[in-house]
Amino acid sequence: MTSHELRKTRLCAAKRVVVKFGTQTLTAPDRRLDLHIIRDIASQIATLIDRGVEVTVVSSGAIASGVAELGLKRKPKDVAGQQAVAAVGQRGLMTHYHDAFAAHGLKVGQLLLTRSDFDERTRFLNIRNCVAQLHELRCVPIANENDTVAVEEIRFGDNDMLAALMCNALGADALIIFTGVAGLLDEQGVKVDCVEDVTAAMGLVRAEKSALGTGGMRSKLEAARIVTDAGQLALIASAKEPRALLRLFEGEPLGTVFVPAERRLDSKERWIGLTARPAGSVTIDDGATTALVERGKSLLAKGVTAATGDFGSGDVVFVQNASGQEIGRGLCNFTAAELRLIMGKPSAQFEKLLGRPAYDEVIHRDNFVLTQG
Repeated sequence: MTSHELRKTRLCAAKRVVVKFGTQTLTAPDRRLDLHIIRDIASQIATLIDRGVEVTVVSSGAIASGVAELGLKRKPKDVAGQQAVAAVGQRGLMTHYHDAFAAHGLKVGQLLLTRSDFDERTRFLNIRNCVAQLHELRCVPIANENDTVAVEEIRFGDNDMLAALMCNALGADALIIFTGVAGLLDEQGVKVDCVEDVTAAMGLVRAEKSALGTGGMRSKLEAARIVTDAGQLALIASAKEPRALLRLFEGEPLGTVFVPAERRLDSKERWIGLTARPAGSVTIDDGATTALVERGKSLLAKGVTAATGDFGSGDVVFVQNASGQEIGRGLCNFTAAELRLIMGKPSAQFEKLLGRPAYDEVIHRDNFVLTQG
């Protein structure tokens, strides 16, 4: 399928999309929020909503808004400073969105999220349910990282990752990331129209990022990889193009499109394989690798050779082969300590070793997602 066909068949037909706007997109040269841009964004999204498209927005800009409102010369470097500035700026950012969408008869709903909100299955589902209800109420969901409470271990690092995880949580048809450049650029600075292998495309990444932003092209490619691995479309484009969002939905060749994998993961598979952060790892022998990868079987304890980390029962873990290569991720039925007691043993010995009845499988096939091959 050509890039043109992909855009026409997948993007133009999309009924549920996540659109991310970065700080560079939303700010004027004086680093204040560009209200003209925000009003233009609202107008385009309102048009798509009238056409029956559910649009969920992921928006940066809280810190930039706070920097401007407080009259600071630059973004604070320390976490506490950034949290305080974001607390001031988030209110202003949402006020501007509220006013812009109100002109089109739309309300807005704010979602402030941290990375840990996607690690726990119930909270992951609650995000999806909340967004669905907002759409029913004709409200535009606007998500941002909760900078006021986020610390290093729970940060997304950039709203590109939040947008990708939101796309997976919602089962959206496409992720569109708007930035200040035309798309992914090759070695000569020419826009790449289509990317089939995101890993290979990482070699084209330059080091630049905006003064107020936290990401760069690498984080956008990581987001594209997560979405395309789940079987959905991703696209990176410049918001500087007039009517960029609407023109994308008309099939125009703006930006760089990322080809989705042939398989489409369901909600549970997206959470296990691409969303929740693994709490540890399980190493398996060649026989177990063959059973999992080629025969679609569950993982049994007799094929486990090592367990690292301090994971609990029901946690997501990496599964790696004898060479240390990740082959998948799954929900483990045992704690790390329990698994070390039973690994290499047949299931008939589990009750005696653990002092209780136990599952036969370490990871049931229904709770395992291949991530390689």
